[in-house]
Amino acid sequence: MSGTNAASGAAPCRFAHYFVICGIDTETGLEPDELAALYQWLEADRQGKDPDTAATGENFEQSPLKRTFKSKVLAHYPENVEWNPFDQDAVNMLCMPKGLSFRTQADSREPQFHSFLITREDGSRTYGFVHTFYEEVTSPQICSAMQTLYQMHQAENPSSDSPSSSSSSSMDSLASSLDEADSPSSSSCRSAACGGYDASRDTLFVSKALCLITPMPFMHACCRFLSQVHRAVTAASPPPLPLESYVHNILYEVPLPPPGRSLKFHGVYEPIVCQRPGPGELPLADFPLGQTFTLLGVENLVQLFNCTLLEMQILLYSQDYQRLMTVAEGITTLLFPFQWQHVYVPILPASLLHFLDAPVPYLMGLQSKEGTDRSKLELPQEANLCFVDIDNHCIELPEDFPQFPNKPELIQELSEVLLRYGISPVGGAPPTSVPTSTTTPGSVSTRHPGLKSQQALRELEDDGRNGNLGGEQLAVLELLQGNATLERLQALAKRTGVRVEALRGVGGEGEAQGGRTAVEEEELRNAKLNVQLREVVASRFTMMFADYEAFVIHSAPDLESWLTNREQMHNFDKASFLSDQPEPYLPFLSHFIETQMFATFIDNKIMSQWEEKEPLLRVFDGRIDKARLYNVRAPSLRSSNYQRCTILKESAQAIEQRLMKIDHTAIHPHLLDMKIGQGKYEQGFFPKLQSDVLSVGPTNNKWSNRTATAQRRKDRHRQQTEHLTLDNDLKEKYMQEARILGKNLRQPKLSDLSPAVIAQTNWKFVEGLLKECRMKTKRMLVEKMGREAVELGHGEANITGLEENTLIASLCDLLERIWSHGLQVKQGKSALWSHLLHYQAREEKLEQQQAESPVSSCPERRKSESSIGMPSLRASVIQDMRHIQSMGEIKTDVGRARAWIRLSLEKKLLSQHLKRLLSRQALTKKLYKRYAFLRCEEEKEQFLFHLLSLNTVDYFCFTSVFTTIMIPYRAVIIPIKKLSNAMTTSNPWVCVSGELGDSGVRQITKNVLEMTFDCQNLGKLTTVQLGHDNSGLLAKWLVDCVMVRNEITGHTYKFPCGRWLGKGVDDGSLERVLIGELALPNADEDCGRGCRTPDMQHSPGQTRRVSITSMGGRGYKPTSAQIQEAIGEAVNSICKHFHKPEKERGSLTILLCGEVGLVGALEQFFHNGFKSARLFQKTVFVWDFVEKAVAYMESADQMGDMQETAPLGLTCVSLCHYVSAINSSPRNIGKDGKFQLLVCLGARDRLLIQWLPLLVECPVIQRMYEESALLRDRTTVNDLIAVLQTLHDFPITLEASLVKGIDL
Repeated sequence: MSGTNAASGAAPCRFAHYFVICGIDTETGLEPDELAALYQWLEADRQGKDPDTAATGENFEQSPLKRTFKSKVLAHYPENVEWNPFDQDAVNMLCMPKGLSFRTQADSREPQFHSFLITREDGSRTYGFVHTFYEEVTSPQICSAMQTLYQMHQAENPSSDSPSSSSSSSMDSLASSLDEADSPSSSSCRSAACGGYDASRDTLFVSKALCLITPMPFMHACCRFLSQVHRAVTAASPPPLPLESYVHNILYEVPLPPPGRSLKFHGVYEPIVCQRPGPGELPLADFPLGQTFTLLGVENLVQLFNCTLLEMQILLYSQDYQRLMTVAEGITTLLFPFQWQHVYVPILPASLLHFLDAPVPYLMGLQSKEGTDRSKLELPQEANLCFVDIDNHCIELPEDFPQFPNKPELIQELSEVLLRYGISPVGGAPPTSVPTSTTTPGSVSTRHPGLKSQQALRELEDDGRNGNLGGEQLAVLELLQGNATLERLQALAKRTGVRVEALRGVGGEGEAQGGRTAVEEEELRNAKLNVQLREVVASRFTMMFADYEAFVIHSAPDLESWLTNREQMHNFDKASFLSDQPEPYLPFLSHFIETQMFATFIDNKIMSQWEEKEPLLRVFDGRIDKARLYNVRAPSLRSSNYQRCTILKESAQAIEQRLMKIDHTAIHPHLLDMKIGQGKYEQGFFPKLQSDVLSVGPTNNKWSNRTATAQRRKDRHRQQTEHLTLDNDLKEKYMQEARILGKNLRQPKLSDLSPAVIAQTNWKFVEGLLKECRMKTKRMLVEKMGREAVELGHGEANITGLEENTLIASLCDLLERIWSHGLQVKQGKSALWSHLLHYQAREEKLEQQQAESPVSSCPERRKSESSIGMPSLRASVIQDMRHIQSMGEIKTDVGRARAWIRLSLEKKLLSQHLKRLLSRQALTKKLYKRYAFLRCEEEKEQFLFHLLSLNTVDYFCFTSVFTTIMIPYRAVIIPIKKLSNAMTTSNPWVCVSGELGDSGVRQITKNVLEMTFDCQNLGKLTTVQLGHDNSGLLAKWLVDCVMVRNEITGHTYKFPCGRWLGKGVDDGSLERVLIGELALPNADEDCGRGCRTPDMQHSPGQTRRVSITSMGGRGYKPTSAQIQEAIGEAVNSICKHFHKPEKERGSLTILLCGEVGLVGALEQFFHNGFKSARLFQKTVFVWDFVEKAVAYMESADQMGDMQETAPLGLTCVSLCHYVSAINSSPRNIGKDGKFQLLVCLGARDRLLIQWLPLLVECPVIQRMYEESALLRDRTTVNDLIAVLQTLHDFPITLEASLVKGIDL
């Protein structure tokens, strides 16, 4: 059996896969860091200089002690592991992200600990734990090279007495690779004199890193093992066994603890314990969550968690690598049962800074230089960025995103858990990183426990320092926190106002309770705190998604067909799921179910039909089943009441029991079969290990044999299943394609970083953005058209306002990401708005030049041919920008860009505007690098084409969001005869109403057909009241229609009339309520031609109106079947209206009074067989019949004829009351207007079906209706009553413009 096979036979079960040593290669000597050179190349390219001259890698402006030099992997054992191939470049880069750093004896040389992770192509992770220390340089070549470099530096910079005179490029603050982030003590101790290096006087030290690479994040165990190995090197006496024994032991003889068990193995000096959660528990997370909360505070952390769930771009910023890793891992472990699906690089090496340009969601950590100001940090994209400044305990949030449901209650519950462990929920931490020294027993100083604990407690109780205790005091406090009695005492003391004075002798010197060391106590405490904080958050998801399974759509018969058609399939019924959720949760959930992490979660659920369940999903489903079992009343799961986590105690106990009672103990380290005399112990120097003994594992190890047979069994099983299902490679390929964007970019390739590779990465981004644009526009269209297709009755269907808003917000985010890709010049936080401002400045300059040149302008010609009608609105990018700029409500650039996108989308000009913006190629070249998306011609064309497809549907995403802004409206009245208006002597007026309010009465200048007025946003327009005061001799007015346009959005509404206004003509109306509908955009020309008598089919507005008025001669007479069908349709539309969620309903006024509304259909019914036109007499209207019937009833009532049946009598009274109220109204609405009002009021107050029999029974009917009239057919009337009865289930409300002036 060869070495590698032996090494890898049991690898999946091994605790550690590799032991790695990184440091200086004395053979090659001092080499400038290539990555730093690459960084300079990128920076020069960004600034438009010649990159090749800049990228020499040498930087004489900096002191050589501050410069970075190339580190190398000096050794790694074993050579390779089959399922986790060793990536030398990546490991080297992440072990020493800043390269080698040098120190002299005058500098601080505290060892540092940090972790990192590498995400593989398939999304699985490998963890690395690194202990960095300083070792004396013994090579004379390196010392003299350093001396030479220092002399060259002094010659270049004779005046540089400050060691930090680095170049001041705008992005230099990002260049952590170019500057060593010293600890505070080192910068203070190094004066100008000792900032240099003199070989004869100074001792030179260089950094070296020991690293363990493991499949699971056992952070505490690895940290303790590495620090013990380092201690063995620096101790005065050699360790009990050669170091090879310990390394061999952890690589080959220590297994992973089985799920639900704990394991003890031996370091150099003390045993180390680790535990692994059981199958039903939350997965392993060993990074101290408590520290994450301490660093940021609960409020900030919950906001950051929210941004992560909504897949924004998240940038962590800290001097300390371990802090970056702790916060990143802390946030991602809280996501259970979901997983972050995008770029995840907790430690971003300086050479990968171009990755901040990535136009995809990411979670990255950036190391800050000491003393660097955040304001100097110039980031490519900030519109959707959550910036987390860990060291200053603050976060900068993106604008305008939905809050996590029950946020205040969640913060409260998390705070209580933290307080139980003595951690202040307010952010701010002691300024110590995770020092390696904490791993030595008894390192917490307790010389005067009484005094210190008093002081710590008092400071916490008075909260004078906002919960921020100094490092040492915090350590004392932590000792106090394990003790439950003390906690109770403390709480009691605080309530009663008594001071807790001396609390002496808490916690022994090294030993704590149960014979455990203080370090073990601390680890147990961390583990319990971790699991309780995670349980609180996990229980929120268990509540919110308790019934998610009911909405998963299983549409494929087998895995292969599902994977093949993955993109076309709907996997989750989003609309039904949302309609089932409590109202307060909707804003968050509607965004969250659009994320990649939710999509992947649902994919895993569907695939679990054919494959083994994904572990997180298995745990989550188990919890939901358990919750159902205990909670028989399922509806309580759906309420928005906050339910606290009930399993905090059990979860902590499970961990405590595992750590108290060790389940497994690994083989002790032992002597190996080694060559004698090699690797002699020399204090302070890490020896060269014998690789032959470390490259092969033991062959007689019982658990390695066990796992090998298990592996063989697995292989056999896999071969069988491969014949049954589809080939694994093919499946993986399908899966990769099926998951949308970002999977192949989860972590940038760390190995090869040539400009060609960077270009290729950017090309992937360009392709990804285009694909995302296609998916988003398709989704927006399918949602919108899908709803419109099932709508009947009226054409203003729309998806839930909430869902539409979510999709549009995500489109805005995509456009911001596209505009910030490859950006060179930027002002403000929004890349898109910045580009628009540059464009505006250029265009306005051109406009000015044109204005100065004496060229005749053309609008004169237009005016001569223009006529009464709506002048067309010119589509202009600048004009729309000015509208947005004049809106005082919007305060930020990101807000302005989003408003501009919404406005362009509503006007159906988004694609056209962006095309115009990008047509200025010189500007695009100035603003963008050559690899930017906006400079890829073919992709840009496709992108604009996808956006153009959105013009096929109507959006009101601007009007419905900015409800309080002032909007200019233009109203044009179009008469039927050209002269009919010119001769009117009366004073006309108009009042426009919409879903958000009305304009009030606006007087129109006499004989002018057009007016503009400003008023607060009216929303979608519904009615226009048009009238005049009947003054003068010629007070008659024949109006075809009224057109009203919103001058910002360009939406034009047509309100058909086709009737006279005036006394003694038509039905004698001086005022009409006109019902409007949105005119098609190309109707501008039609209404412009409105001066001549319109064509037949356009003429006066509504055919049904014509057929019932004096102009009836021209209209057709509908058959009785058509009339009945029209009534059915109208009632059906109203029922549908009320069955929609409230936010989705359109205008009820249109359904009642519009062209195919209920009033019109009933008018047709009443008009059938009506004797209206009389020879030599005035036309009779339906309202005349109603009035006569009421007059008859009143007289009959007085005679007592109707007293016998009381209910009938009451009905009779109500009809008379309503009719007299309408007649006595101060409005002159005419007879047809009065009938319309009666129908509306009857529908609202559920009286129509009671009034109908009265009118039918009334003897007046025989005089006014022919024998064949529908109203005289008992069966038909009964059918009508049955149909109208269905409206009684709904609360009909009437618009103010309809019932104005009616006093009931």
